[in-house]
Amino acid sequence: MTHTIRTTVLCLGIASVLGLNSATFAQSSDPRMNKVIELFENDQPAFGLLSFDYSLNNARAMATSGLDFLFIDMEHAPFDVERLRLFLLGMTNKRSILEKGNLQPDVVPFVRIPAAGGAEELIAQAKQVLDVGVFGIFFPAIHTREDAELAVRATRYPQYNGASDYEPTGLRGRNPSNAVWYWGTRDYHTRADVWPLDPEGELLAMMFIESAEGVANIDEIVSVPGLGGIFIGPSDLSTSMGYTSPGAPEVEAAIQTVLRACLESDVPCAITTGAGSVQQRINEGFRFVTVGADGGLSTGASNALQLGREAAGRD
Repeated sequence: MTHTIRTTVLCLGIASVLGLNSATFAQSSDPRMNKVIELFENDQPAFGLLSFDYSLNNARAMATSGLDFLFIDMEHAPFDVERLRLFLLGMTNKRSILEKGNLQPDVVPFVRIPAAGGAEELIAQAKQVLDVGVFGIFFPAIHTREDAELAVRATRYPQYNGASDYEPTGLRGRNPSNAVWYWGTRDYHTRADVWPLDPEGELLAMMFIESAEGVANIDEIVSVPGLGGIFIGPSDLSTSMGYTSPGAPEVEAAIQTVLRACLESDVPCAITTGAGSVQQRINEGFRFVTVGADGGLSTGASNALQLGREAAGRD
């Protein structure tokens, strides 16, 4: 049974349970589960928000915010998988699912885990947040190619014999019952692989470059199979380089070095922005950006989102 037929059957089943006319779902196309990957494939930038707030009220606000993704920070906020599970439930927008006729979240949830460097802890944390149902992980403090390879492997399941993308060997243990429920799809194991290594994959393994060492090794890092994107952390990067401000010319030069490597390798590159910088960063070639932080979609973040969309031609 093809992917399109499977999804159509699933959607018609949902329509039947909810007492809806099958035409509600038949009118829609069959989009990806991961909206951010869909934007990347269409050469469109994605806009998101950095969130430390795990409340259900914030989840509801974010689900209807007009953003493309939510960057849930569990590095600088408590690593609490049960709270994450509830937060994702709060982001489930049933009305939007019915109106669109498909299961793609309007706002895609990603998580930054706290583990950096230690293999066992990193693998365990990655497995737990993926099993809850997030669509990708931001891995902090990626300094070397080996760091990036481990992060990709932690995001993947081991592949079946004969798979063309068998390597790099996945390390994720298989028990995705909550993720299957949250995604609403029956073929989770097939689709829960890293893009673009697997062109049909719906997971993003994204690496934070936030050190002078990471900048020095960026050409090797962006060549890692399965890497889905690079996120530049200006504050930590400036500290690593010995500067008090991310605005130092030397820090900006390092940012441009990372961006240039990403552009040359066709790897999506991200950075934090605001109303005063989002247009510049989009015009420079950044393919996904955060436009603010918690507190709901503030006036400043809303303004930055609008300016970014205009710069990208998405309005």
